[in-house]
Amino acid sequence: MSKRIIIDAMGGDNAPLEILKGTALAKEEYGITPILVGNEEEIKKCIKDNNIALENVNTVNSNSVITMHDDAKSVLKEKADSSMGIGFKLLNEGEGDAFVSAGNTGCVTVGATLITKRIKGVKRPAIASVMPSAKKPFLLMDCGANAECRPEFLYQFGEMGSLYMQKIMKVENPKVALANNGEESTKGTPAVKEAYELMEKAPYNFVGNIEGRQIPFGDADVVVADGFTGNLILKTYEGVAKVLMNGIKDAFMKNVFSKISYLGVKSGIDDMKKQFDYKEYGGAVMLGVKKPVVKAHGSADARTFKNAIKQAVWFLDNDLIKSIEKEFSKNTHEE
Repeated sequence: MSKRIIIDAMGGDNAPLEILKGTALAKEEYGITPILVGNEEEIKKCIKDNNIALENVNTVNSNSVITMHDDAKSVLKEKADSSMGIGFKLLNEGEGDAFVSAGNTGCVTVGATLITKRIKGVKRPAIASVMPSAKKPFLLMDCGANAECRPEFLYQFGEMGSLYMQKIMKVENPKVALANNGEESTKGTPAVKEAYELMEKAPYNFVGNIEGRQIPFGDADVVVADGFTGNLILKTYEGVAKVLMNGIKDAFMKNVFSKISYLGVKSGIDDMKKQFDYKEYGGAVMLGVKKPVVKAHGSADARTFKNAIKQAVWFLDNDLIKSIEKEFSKNTHEE
């Protein structure tokens, strides 16, 4: 049965054009049934003017758009009639199987937490991003949903991240590490030190602290952090990758001899560029909520958004929600 993916057609810097183009690519590649939410007139005009293969796709009209400057809670009240607000409503009512938006991260977090709601036993949902490394992809969480975290939140992030890597990325026994300013268990803030003690006794494969400089080497399959730290790691990672790739390009473009040299190493550089390209995964998933919610990059182009939809497809194909529900059903209380 075709997967029904609800698309926030108006969310993101390049909406609706790149969102619609990416949705068309995903429809062709993954056989999804898109449900486009947004200004119907604008969506239909964009599809027609740009000859996008979405002519007969179901569209749900919305009266407003959430901007990157709107308050996170606006999705609940002032802009509940926005493309994002209606998207979450449709997901909650079972009109679609997953929701994908490139819109305001705070609003996506609030919508996922308070409209879609938490899985029983999960104390805090988290934004989880698949990241590249020198060895293999790893999962970084939280990437911005919870700026401050209690030790038990970090413990649960490790649990959910481990399940994601097992079910989605097919890693048999994922190594879970705690982001810190040193490898020693005595390092870090009081909350991080207490989280370390909890994670040492966890049923998942906790391998201790990991310093920032080791993260790109792929020493862990899951890197756990509070949302403030995780978001800094994510943005720094992306920035450094861009600086390095631009530096390599500039070095080879200096003169005719360097350009000739470039031809001999172009294949290897292209492979490295692809390996560290954030567009390969398209965005982040909200782990810990009852239905699949994917936050695509705000600056997503068509390819990036297509790959964000791919994350939703993976989620559904591997029934990750059920795995998390089963694991957390062991918890007997919620906050």
